[in-house]
Amino acid sequence: MNAPARPHSLTPELALREVPQVLLDALNAHFGSRCATGLAVREQHGRDESVFDVPPPAVVVFAESTADVVAAVALAAQYRVPVIPFGVGSSLEGHLLAVQGGISIDLGRMNHIVAIHPEDLTVTVQPGVTRKQLNEALKSSGLFFPIDPGADASLGGMSATRASGTNAVRYGTMRDNVLGLEVVTASGEVIRTGTRARKSSAGYDLTRLMVGSEGTLGVMTEITLKVYPLPEAVMAATCAFSTLADAVNTTIAIIQMGVPIARCELLDGNTVRMVNQHSKLGLAEVPMMLMEFHGSPAGVQEQIAMVQDIVNDNQGHGFSWASTPEERTRLWTARHNAYFAGVQSRPGCRCVTTDTCVPISKLADALLESVDEANAAGIPYFMVGHVGDGNFHMGYLIDPNSATERETAEHLNGKLVARALRLGGTCTGEHGIGLHKMDFLLTEVGTGSVAMMRAIKIALDPHNILNPGKIFSL
Repeated sequence: MNAPARPHSLTPELALREVPQVLLDALNAHFGSRCATGLAVREQHGRDESVFDVPPPAVVVFAESTADVVAAVALAAQYRVPVIPFGVGSSLEGHLLAVQGGISIDLGRMNHIVAIHPEDLTVTVQPGVTRKQLNEALKSSGLFFPIDPGADASLGGMSATRASGTNAVRYGTMRDNVLGLEVVTASGEVIRTGTRARKSSAGYDLTRLMVGSEGTLGVMTEITLKVYPLPEAVMAATCAFSTLADAVNTTIAIIQMGVPIARCELLDGNTVRMVNQHSKLGLAEVPMMLMEFHGSPAGVQEQIAMVQDIVNDNQGHGFSWASTPEERTRLWTARHNAYFAGVQSRPGCRCVTTDTCVPISKLADALLESVDEANAAGIPYFMVGHVGDGNFHMGYLIDPNSATERETAEHLNGKLVARALRLGGTCTGEHGIGLHKMDFLLTEVGTGSVAMMRAIKIALDPHNILNPGKIFSL
């Protein structure tokens, strides 16, 4: 299989649409001081963690209720102007960029927890609630929400991009944990999908259609989620390996043996060095696995014993245990800061970030070859992986003024994706498509599947106002 083409540059199809003064006047009349046209606010809402530089939206409105979202979307529909939902701006593939201009709807003030039903293990929240905020509110109920993408992302953004993270190997992704939604459609209508029941056979599964749609089919204004009892016992551990291959083979064996591990993360030695510098740690700068075990005290000890045997069989060494919440928090904070550690290791750089996911049996082939290619190219990079489910991330650290480095990073990205697809995997395990992986999606699923996606988009958003220019072109 040839490498997919590089992601397209901005094309005439992505030209800015005019925002008429009459629309700005109507937004001002509804939102008042919560309607902003100042350049600083617009630029804040016109950039995420991707490498794309595009003009900012024409106007930003700060929604505080479903009625506000309805008003903004209805006005956008009337004047056929784009509207882009905005959470906290932590997306990596250009999801929230206003490539056709228009209105950015900031949902950060819609941050209320609507209801907690501990007896049903469900919670309903507004989209601006972040995962840390939710877990703080759940703590007194003995519950937690496990999906942890690293950044303190909003639950609306996490649902829109079908996020996962470090706990996905045991608890699944947002796709598995969203039960129902309240959504404002492209016409400004409010619909509800799903219920608080754990399953349903009632009609099309609109909830899962919306989860992962990246704001192109509707704006989420309420989300009902599964939550889980806090585990009775939690133990985290790190262990080191002489080679990356030994670490990857350990991961494969853990999963194939059916160990119900909660987290299974991998950093190569290069990334450990960056994390040490950023988080002031003294970890051995060799390939390292970070693991976490949940369950009863006896169950956790059984898991640990099995994993230690597997690690020993693969020449692992230097086990370090973290049993207290403070020790575990420090450990996982360092892992979550790997992105920032990488970026700070090369001042002034931009990061071309990518991820893929492959069947667990193919993880060694996908990951080791990708790291070898990055080392051979000589471009600074970091590598982290939620390897328990076959997902890993590469971040290529480039000089934003160097066209050669950008070209090298995109070439490496293309080879990585082509390899993942050849091995039966996907072009993205959790980042989503956004702008960066539109061509890769076409390679992965084919023209027929993309044509079906387009048909759904046109049926639900005939004037293409909802986050246009993302996932696929029309």
